[in-house]
Amino acid sequence: MIRFEEENNCFNYRVVGVAVHENRVLLHQVEGDDFWAFPGGRAEFGETAEQTLIREMREEIGVEIEIVRLLWVVENFFAFADKQYHEIALYFMMRLPCACKYLLERGPFRGEDEGVKLVFQWFPCQAEMLSGLPLLPSFLQTAVQDLPESVQHIVHRDG
Repeated sequence: MIRFEEENNCFNYRVVGVAVHENRVLLHQVEGDDFWAFPGGRAEFGETAEQTLIREMREEIGVEIEIVRLLWVVENFFAFADKQYHEIALYFMMRLPCACKYLLERGPFRGEDEGVKLVFQWFPCQAEMLSGLPLLPSFLQTAVQDLPESVQHIVHRDG
């Protein structure tokens, strides 16, 4: 995975999937965390961003997704687990297959990535629902309600 650490600083390259279905968005969290994020993961050396997202979704929930298009290139700066992160993330709109059982799930469902237990859940896209949700990076609480027509570059700092 592409991640570098130096003292309490960490650089991370992440690829993220934004799935919207019936005016709901798919989010996930590591079991026990107090925040939600869009699913995805770190790229491996020599792997394209699209290959990364396809692999991550296959590993985490066993689904072959379709990449629709790139939405955001995000430079994200945040603190987590006593480290200062500088993250470059590519956010892609993705589509789950029509026959996917997870499209029908109303409550949470489980996934796993390298022994880490994940919780996935669909949330309504309405502003009042997402604005109260601990969704990180926080710009996504409003940005996901109006997906861009062309790629946007975002520089974001949380806390």
